Amino acid sequence: MWIFGRKQRSTDSAQVRLFYSSDIHGSERCWLKFLNAAQFYNAQAIIMGGDLTGKMLVPLVEEADGYRAMFLGQETLARDDAELAALEKNIRFNGFYPYRCAPSEYRRLEEEPAYLDQVFRRVMIDAVRRWVALAEERLAGSGIACFVMAGNDDEPALDDVLRNSTIVHNPDGCMLEWGRYQIIGESWVPPTPWHSPREMSEEELERKIRTVADRLTHDRPAIFVLHSPPYRSTLDDAPQVRDDLTVVTEGGQVVMTPVGSIAVRRVIEAFQPVLALHGHIHESRGAVRIGRTLCINPGSAYGEGVLHGALITLEGDRIRAHQLVSG
Repeated sequence: MWIFGRKQRSTDSAQVRLFYSSDIHGSERCWLKFLNAAQFYNAQAIIMGGDLTGKMLVPLVEEADGYRAMFLGQETLARDDAELAALEKNIRFNGFYPYRCAPSEYRRLEEEPAYLDQVFRRVMIDAVRRWVALAEERLAGSGIACFVMAGNDDEPALDDVLRNSTIVHNPDGCMLEWGRYQIIGESWVPPTPWHSPREMSEEELERKIRTVADRLTHDRPAIFVLHSPPYRSTLDDAPQVRDDLTVVTEGGQVVMTPVGSIAVRRVIEAFQPVLALHGHIHESRGAVRIGRTLCINPGSAYGEGVLHGALITLEGDRIRAHQLVSG
């Protein structure tokens, strides 16, 4: 059993506090804030609930006078090492991946989609590997528990990176322990219009979660980290889209519709964990109870460099307090 706590006190009866966030989509600024959250909020555990990776590669093309990049609609030239480092840092902080290359390499990226995918995947995995190294550097010896799993937008190759660490623990598809609490995770979601890497039918998803949840010890409290929020929970309201992915509006207002998981709702209703942590739907920040389970979706504003999160205080098998926070 893993027992974490800076004061090395038992979690059987004492209060413990955890910080939860999700959906940072490659933003290094948000990842660094996540690593600092335990100290800032005096939490004994931090949990990241998925969608770690970004969605865009930014080539930095080598020229005679430096590296040229098109970033956020503006052409930028980094003329020396200091300017190049600053540009790469800015790109990472905004959730993108800088990639230095020669003009011939840039042309190949433009002309060969399969090669672009290969490079993007390699750069993305290297970035997450570097994030894990930062976590190991900053949290080693702190007694802070760090749980991180992927989400539906993350490639399966990320799982190996998240499981090859002594500091970062991946609850996806398994059961981990934090003091007296049992933690299970699930990164997969029901089908979406975007056909992301981790999607399956509701029936498959329910079987997948139940396979792990059935191993829980019933007289100990459980925490579920399920990337998809439960269906019709108010944590799953997203803009309605047409088949061509355009957003539906009425009277100039975006039409919202529930897009959460029926399987997730059924599992929560059946097992009634003390806490269920979700993400996936950036617009539906909030907290709601399903039976005795407190369900939370902290939402996401990663594009603004803001880390949305939730601070939860647990005492035994109940939630003592919870608060949505941003920073």
